[in-house]
Amino acid sequence: MVELEAARQLALSFPGTVEKDHFGIPSFRANDRIFATLWIHHNRMMVKLSPIDQSVFHSFDRSVFYPVPNKWGLSGATFVELASVRPEMLEDALNLSYQAVMDRKKSGRQ
Repeated sequence: MVELEAARQLALSFPGTVEKDHFGIPSFRANDRIFATLWIHHNRMMVKLSPIDQSVFHSFDRSVFYPVPNKWGLSGATFVELASVRPEMLEDALNLSYQAVMDRKKSGRQ
């Protein structure tokens, strides 16, 4: 289990990360790119994973990690249930999401 504030602090622990509003929910960005959002009223977090990484986390526990139910989910947007996730699993997912944003920025891709 990960408390909301602990999830927020974990996301903010990555270098250069800032928290900004994104349509009424907190988003976590590095180099102006969102890598996670915090869904306070649903006690969950969204992380942007590759579709392959999403499938790995989803296969670990489908009730904890699952695709966002829309076109974003098909691209790797993944909900994480904070009441059920182990802290180290959330940290791993956030790290992958953050690294993808950083790698994308380094390569010049938008």
